[in-house]
Amino acid sequence: MAHPTDHAGLEILPFGDCLRLLRSVPVGRIGFFADGEIVILPVNYLVDGQDVIFRTGAGSKLSSVGSKNLVGFEADSYDTPAQSGWSVVVSGFTEIVDSGAEVRRLNQLGLQSWVSVTDTPSWIRIRPTSITGRWVNRPQP
Repeated sequence: MAHPTDHAGLEILPFGDCLRLLRSVPVGRIGFFADGEIVILPVNYLVDGQDVIFRTGAGSKLSSVGSKNLVGFEADSYDTPAQSGWSVVVSGFTEIVDSGAEVRRLNQLGLQSWVSVTDTPSWIRIRPTSITGRWVNRPQP
């Protein structure tokens, strides 16, 4: 089924497709404001319902996002030979997950991190205010 396109001709993805695609890749990028500058960092993440969740160590720049700050999050995939790809952008507010039961539940979801966090990691949840996605040159079945 064809979806509408934006002004540049990119296919606008429905909400359900955005969530499905977010769940399909293990690494995304979070953008936020810290120490007077815009910071964009890669993170391993999972989707929990409609929320994006990830872990970070105490004292990292990422720990600054855990105080109800507005952030941007983006995940994507691109097939170079087909010149086709998608991007999903999540805007929302962050919070540190501090409920013991919720931390135990999130620990069971199997998040695989590139970096081992040696101290006690904090779970960060992005509560979306919007989730949008675009696809360029989607392969036809």
